[in-house]
Amino acid sequence: MFDIKSFYEASSVEDAIRALREDPDSLVISGGTDVLIRVREGRDAGKGLVSIHNIPELKGVTMKENGDLVIGPATSFSHITNDALIKKHLNMLGEAVDQVGGPQVRNTATIGGNVCNGATSADSASTLCTLNAVLTLEGPDGSREVPITEFYTGPGRTVRKQNEICTAITIRKEDYEGWEGHYIKYGKRNAMEIATLGCAVRVKLSADRKKIEDVRLAYGVAAPTPVRCLEAEKAIKGCLVSDSSIYGRFAEAALTEVNPRTSWRASKEFRLQLIKELAKRALKESIRLAGGEIDA
Repeated sequence: MFDIKSFYEASSVEDAIRALREDPDSLVISGGTDVLIRVREGRDAGKGLVSIHNIPELKGVTMKENGDLVIGPATSFSHITNDALIKKHLNMLGEAVDQVGGPQVRNTATIGGNVCNGATSADSASTLCTLNAVLTLEGPDGSREVPITEFYTGPGRTVRKQNEICTAITIRKEDYEGWEGHYIKYGKRNAMEIATLGCAVRVKLSADRKKIEDVRLAYGVAAPTPVRCLEAEKAIKGCLVSDSSIYGRFAEAALTEVNPRTSWRASKEFRLQLIKELAKRALKESIRLAGGEIDA
C-alpha cells in the first residue's frame, strides 16, 4: 500500500508545471522506480505525484541539424540502449544504462529520473559527465540550461526546483564525435545491483592514434555526488599512448579529487583501491576502442 495524497497525469510540460506549482509539496514521477520506493519507505509518503510519463515530447532520441543529440528525459533505459542513434554515436551510454537493475526496471526506469534523483550511484550520471551533457529545465519562470557537472549539490540533491521539469538532455556533437569510451560498474553481483563504484572514461586520440588529444574521467560513489576528475585528465592529456606510465599517473591523480565514504557496501579503503584500478582498466579499454595500440 502506497501513502499517496493524489496522482495527476499531465498532458503536456506546461500542464505538469502548472500542477507542480499549484501543489508545492508534490513530486514529479515518470517511471517511478525511484519515487515509489521513497514513498513506500516513508521518505516521501503522503505527497501528491505529477506524472510526465505519457508526454510524447519527453521521449525518444533525436539529432538536431547541427549534429547535437537530444535525449528525452522520459526515455526508458531499454529504449536508450536499443536506439539506433545511441548505438552509432553513444554506445558507451547505452552500455552503461543497460547495467541498471534487471529487464523489468530498465523497461520502466527513465534516464531523466536516474539523473534527477540525485544519487551518486546512478549508472548514467558519470557517463553523462564525461559527455559534458547539458540539462534543460523548464518551470514557471521559463527555461534554463544546466551543465550536468553543475547539476548536483549533494547526496540526493540537485539544482532543480520543485516546480521545474527536465525536458531535454543534450550532448553536443563535439563531445561525442571522434571520442570513444568505456564505463565499468563494480558491484557485489553481476546484475540487480547498485554500484559500489562506477567509473567512466572517454578518450579522443590523434589522427595517427598515437597520442591522447583529450581525455575525461568521472566516477559515481567516489564522492557525495558524481564527480569529474579534471586534474587526472590534465595529467595525461597530450601523452603518447605507448607511454605505459600514463595509467598509473591517471589513477594516482584521480585519488586527489575523490572523497569516498565507508558504507555497508564497501569501506572507504576498498573504494579507493577500486578508484585506482578501474581508472586504469577503463582508460586502457577506451584507448583500445579508439584504435590505439596498447600492451596486452
